Amino acid sequence: MASANVRIGQQALTVLDVAFRVPCIFIIDAIFNSYYDPGSGWAGTASKILIRVMGIVVSSVVLVLSQKALFKFYTLFFAVLLGVVAVLINYYAISHIDFYSAYYKAALGFRLVPRNGPTLWLGMAVVQLLFGMGYVVLLNIQSVFAALVVLDVMIPLWGLIIELPVDVRQLVAVASGLALALTTAVCLALKLKWFYYSCRYVYLLVRHMYRIYGLQLLVEDTWKRIRFPDVLRVFWLTRMTAQAIILVYVVKVVRHESGEHSYLTWDVFWDLFSNLIISGCDSTLTVLGMSAVISSIAHYLGLSILAFIGSTEEEDKRLGFVAPVLFFILALQTGLSGLDPEERLVRLSRNMCLLLTAILHFIHGMTDPVLMSLGASHVSSFRRHFPVLLVSLCLFVLPVVLSYTLWHRYALNTWLFAVTAFCVELCLKVVVSLTVYALFMVDGYYNVLWEKLDDYVYCVRSTGNVIEFVFGVIMFGNGAYTMMFEAGSKIRACMMCLHAYFNIYLQAKNGWKTFINRRTAVKKINSLPEVKGGQLRNIEDVCAICYQEFATSARITPCQHYFHALCLRKWLYIQDTCPMCHQKVYIEEEAQDRVPFNNNGYVAPGGDLDQFAEPGGAEAAAAAGGPEHENELLEDNDSIEYDEDEWGTENGETPIEEDYINDDTDSNGD
Repeated sequence: MASANVRIGQQALTVLDVAFRVPCIFIIDAIFNSYYDPGSGWAGTASKILIRVMGIVVSSVVLVLSQKALFKFYTLFFAVLLGVVAVLINYYAISHIDFYSAYYKAALGFRLVPRNGPTLWLGMAVVQLLFGMGYVVLLNIQSVFAALVVLDVMIPLWGLIIELPVDVRQLVAVASGLALALTTAVCLALKLKWFYYSCRYVYLLVRHMYRIYGLQLLVEDTWKRIRFPDVLRVFWLTRMTAQAIILVYVVKVVRHESGEHSYLTWDVFWDLFSNLIISGCDSTLTVLGMSAVISSIAHYLGLSILAFIGSTEEEDKRLGFVAPVLFFILALQTGLSGLDPEERLVRLSRNMCLLLTAILHFIHGMTDPVLMSLGASHVSSFRRHFPVLLVSLCLFVLPVVLSYTLWHRYALNTWLFAVTAFCVELCLKVVVSLTVYALFMVDGYYNVLWEKLDDYVYCVRSTGNVIEFVFGVIMFGNGAYTMMFEAGSKIRACMMCLHAYFNIYLQAKNGWKTFINRRTAVKKINSLPEVKGGQLRNIEDVCAICYQEFATSARITPCQHYFHALCLRKWLYIQDTCPMCHQKVYIEEEAQDRVPFNNNGYVAPGGDLDQFAEPGGAEAAAAAGGPEHENELLEDNDSIEYDEDEWGTENGETPIEEDYINDDTDSNGD
């Protein structure tokens, strides 16, 4: 029970922390979007600029305050606000309210119940008493001075009882307000020491973190500490809600005056929605707010898809980060907030189409490893395969539907060409994934070693990667045309450079490196002696990599260890050492005569065939199937992904570490 109360209290503090930072964003956004007349003279212009700068600085400082300092600031702010409201109520009541009228009409036009003078005075006295007590509590004023402050707030109302002249009552109200203002100034002056030490503490903390961790970690820590995405999200949603209420009220009044009874039709709803979306990205802060909302939607969408397909990869949960970053980059690249309202809506819809295709590509990256693991692990459960296949089918159908819809509504331009290219590329990637998945399923169905499987998978994936590389080059040309003839910008140029490096240069480099590694591995495998036919019956052992018997042939390393050619080739993609003893797997011409084999590849009687029975042989074989390596070790996004039974540990053995696998110098010393 206590822990639940503590958790609820922490959540309440978190909500207050976010809510108290949102007004700072509103103030900064209002300052940036406000217009001032530059023709008011240099003095007026300088004063307006100074006020703007001071507003931005103060709002920014309050925005990055710690939680404790933020609550302290708002405590003082609410105290001052209560004091101002109490003074205004006193002055308005004395100057404008007739306490002896039969009725009192409120500002909204509603006629209230009859009130006499003493009853109305008593109600205002209670309100002022509450304001005075709240003011005293928030400023933490001592008991004697607290009574004087409450008395000062109540004095103007007493003038109504003794029926002082109007001028005297106004003078008393002004004097009471000045006394309250003086009290507030004194209290705030006494808080200057706290303000100084708070600012000094923040400065020293920021300087220390900058010196120790650098600017990047400092910005990241501040971003998380003030919960900036939540602040932007609440800011955008609050702004949209307020604007929606105002627009609905205006439409209701206009249609009521025109005599129309149906207030909300489809056309009216679309106009309201369009105006809200247009106003929701009219500044940089609103674009950031919309990005934060997109982040939440993409985050929960990614989690839902991961739960549906049964994936537990942590890196696949980055959709909530990738989607808003891409949206913000597209907004900056196209100058979204600076466009005219009609053009802004069109540009926003185009950016959303590009963002949708990017999200679909990311979802394919989430489903592809799961699809490959299911195919390679030979899982026969239909309930396990169906979710991944359904998502893959949706990833194929959605781009087709999107392209078909856009081509029937818009004429061909660079934007439509880019969206279509992304859709076609996604469809090809899905076809490649499903083809590889089908190859794995066929291999598992026949339960026979398929030596050509790796070559088929490599050909399929290489074909897909070549097509993807071609699309990357085409998209670079499309972006260059857009930058030169349509809308060139520095951000677009930077994005094109990044695209050329990551999607063209690195992809070509890695693909060529993979091809060289495979060709080298094939050469090394072909240089090893091969045992076939009846000679295999003399080998009473299994392949130390896949633990399968030698059915048709086997390759013998210079250290006289036996492996399937396919298994050894997969191993040589990773490193150039024997999985059993970690000696180099190569054959020199001078060493051919020293190997105890005849021309037919038969092992001489003196060959050490019993070494597989040595202690630790099983451990060495298990070590050959260590954990799955990282992408930079495989250096091949086209190679087969293997299941845990094929490359993983066996019989509960502890897998060796990757650094041990990659350390050739230590292994040579063995």
